[in-house]
Amino acid sequence: MKPIVIVGGGLAGLTLGIALRQRDVPVTIYEAGHYPRHRVCGEFISGHGRTVLAELGLEKKLIAAGAILAHDAAFYSGAKCLRHDLPQPALCISRYKLDGFLAEYFQKVGGTLHTDQRWNEPYAEAIVRATGRRIQKPDGTRWFGLKAHATNVSLEADLEMHIVPNGYVGLCELDSGQVNICGLFRSETAVPDLSRVWKKWFSGPEGSALNARLRNAVFDETSFCSTAALSLQPQQAAEHEECCIGDSVTMIAPATGNGMSMAFESATIAADPLTQFSAGKMTWSETKDRIASALDRTFAHRLKWASRLQYMLMSQPGYAITLGKFYPLWRLFFGATR
Repeated sequence: MKPIVIVGGGLAGLTLGIALRQRDVPVTIYEAGHYPRHRVCGEFISGHGRTVLAELGLEKKLIAAGAILAHDAAFYSGAKCLRHDLPQPALCISRYKLDGFLAEYFQKVGGTLHTDQRWNEPYAEAIVRATGRRIQKPDGTRWFGLKAHATNVSLEADLEMHIVPNGYVGLCELDSGQVNICGLFRSETAVPDLSRVWKKWFSGPEGSALNARLRNAVFDETSFCSTAALSLQPQQAAEHEECCIGDSVTMIAPATGNGMSMAFESATIAADPLTQFSAGKMTWSETKDRIASALDRTFAHRLKWASRLQYMLMSQPGYAITLGKFYPLWRLFFGATR
């Protein structure tokens, strides 16, 4: 079997590595960072991502490691609130735990992991790019994300989204009494000094439900992280010269809460063609084309609806909440982004 190299040890890269090792493919992952680490993320898995984890034999192990189920979601915009049960429960776990678990399990099944090593070589044959998001060009609206964990936060639903000026903030209950607080914001100018003022971006307007939630929050300062220059314009895998998976292909609008699922899904989509290449049954060109076509076919509809949802939330948030009061429409929108 020909060895496969994966550049990037995030959710997509580690999951692909595990899937390939389960098929006896030799795999080496190069990761620029180290584990465990905090990442800007909603920290819940909904949609097909849970199916992928179950098929890989990981879901029960994650629940044993502290993942919990979310059964309902609430959306807030001004004085309006919308609350629904989720069609299927979501799996909630911090990236700090999840990335560390996947890295350890990848090595347990025979994968080779190099951390604190940035890849500086060309993306040649048998090399998969899973390096995460691509940087947005510094023109137009600037999107940036913030994340932190806190205790002493009381939620009315397992998952909450709060529309705030210039963005939205999501709250997700984790184990041990912690709540993940993750926000996406836009700025028409250079992003401010986030290391000093990040709590102000989370706090929400005075009198809002979000402000009440976080008034007595005790933040874990070590969990704070941020990311800037986010590109929310959908991209196609076929547009990239490299063999790409996960956010290296495209980001889905964070409002959908489907980013983690897409990372897992893209990994398993790539696993079978890469296994055939490793066994000498496909050329590298055929392998890349098959993976790109499958990714674009699987995610095109989802990305289209996600872009519509993102636009609606940022331009007419109250209208989005009003529509959501009609449960069949809400469920249609929810399913279309998954």
